Amino acid sequence: MKKRIWMSSLMAALVAMTAPAYAKVSPEEAAKLGKELTPVGAEKAGNKEGTIPAWTPQKARGALKGEYANDPELANEKPLMVIEAKDVAKYADKLSEGHKELFKRYPGTYKMQVYPSHRKYTFPDKLLDETKLNATRAELDGVDNPKGAFVGFPFPIPQSGAEPVWNHRVKYRGGAQRRYNNQMIVQQDGKFSQTKVVEDVKFYYSNINNKTPIELKPGADFLRYLSETISPPRVAGTFILVHEKAGFGPEGRSAWLYAPVLKRIRRAPAVCCDNPYEGTDGHQFYDQVDMYNGVLERFTWKLVGKKEMYIPYNSYKIAGPSVKYKDIARPNHVNTDLPRYELHRVWVVEANNKPEQRHTFKKRTMYFDEDTWNIVAIDDYDQQGKLLQFQEGHLIQYANVLAATTQPEVIYHFDSGRYFVTAMNNEDQPYDQTVTFSDDDFSADTVQKRTSK
Repeated sequence: MKKRIWMSSLMAALVAMTAPAYAKVSPEEAAKLGKELTPVGAEKAGNKEGTIPAWTPQKARGALKGEYANDPELANEKPLMVIEAKDVAKYADKLSEGHKELFKRYPGTYKMQVYPSHRKYTFPDKLLDETKLNATRAELDGVDNPKGAFVGFPFPIPQSGAEPVWNHRVKYRGGAQRRYNNQMIVQQDGKFSQTKVVEDVKFYYSNINNKTPIELKPGADFLRYLSETISPPRVAGTFILVHEKAGFGPEGRSAWLYAPVLKRIRRAPAVCCDNPYEGTDGHQFYDQVDMYNGVLERFTWKLVGKKEMYIPYNSYKIAGPSVKYKDIARPNHVNTDLPRYELHRVWVVEANNKPEQRHTFKKRTMYFDEDTWNIVAIDDYDQQGKLLQFQEGHLIQYANVLAATTQPEVIYHFDSGRYFVTAMNNEDQPYDQTVTFSDDDFSADTVQKRTSK
């Protein structure tokens, strides 16, 4: 077993060594940032039809603690239209394959409520300034070895398919967070089982408060993560500790798992890729957390280009405290009265599984919101080329820190008819943006001591 792991790491190293560095952005192209392009690389202007507006960034507002994400200006808006199964052919070029599959399977119940589009999302000035500098100083060797980027999005003008993924992975989310993550597995009849996880995260790379900026480079932590499963009782007391890094193979992530039955924390190389996340009964892989995370080495990455698409956006209703978990769960799909869809431009990236690297998915088509670099949808195909799963992330902005994220996230399993919902805190506490953590809070020894009390 150790020999196979060593050989796999060696192969990854050889690939990284022989893979070329992608071309840097020219100074002339980079000069467009903040002019024709927004500071993070989106087209500043709207579209010709006027259905996508120009970018008009909002200012920070709200308390750092006790504040759910919201936008009062949008609360009373009405849908422009409702897309139903009979309308799919008309809007097919603006729908993901996952959405088309939902319409095909559930023509009597699935619909998409489309609202006016708004482009308010932005980030702190420090992050915007550093992103513009990253355009000409950041590099990516292969797919897992970025270097030369500081604080901001590393690749605002992407030259390869792996670069948008890195923008997503290191996106700004404040300095530290305590998140209350409620999850549910929903059966075909709408009944669900629920899990609660508390997640502590400390951000290193994108932390605008660091006195000395941290370079995004192989072996350097860009975030640390600790989750504790609170319920149900059969998995309560499970801890997962992750030091997330750039790099390939074991260099790209250090992980530990504490299982109550063993009563000790152990290194966990299986916290990776298409291994099931603890407590999800196989409904979420580790690399599906936050839509996509972890090493990129098992796939080739193609930058397909941009397109206009109906995506979940300004999803404050389905993420808000007035909605209960039972209000979200419906047979076959989430309650379609709750999501909000808008027309936006997205970057499209196609990931194909390398023949020599095992993964459940043969192909993934990812859609990135141009204004935030968040992945908002993924079509996941099995090894026979059949659409197996569809991931959908409902995008919101926490205006109190000017950070955008997807909440909730849904994974539709087309083989079983079940679906999985994660990142819900509707009936729980708001994310706490005031917490502070030391490096020691994310050590294996500290976790072991916590469990011994």
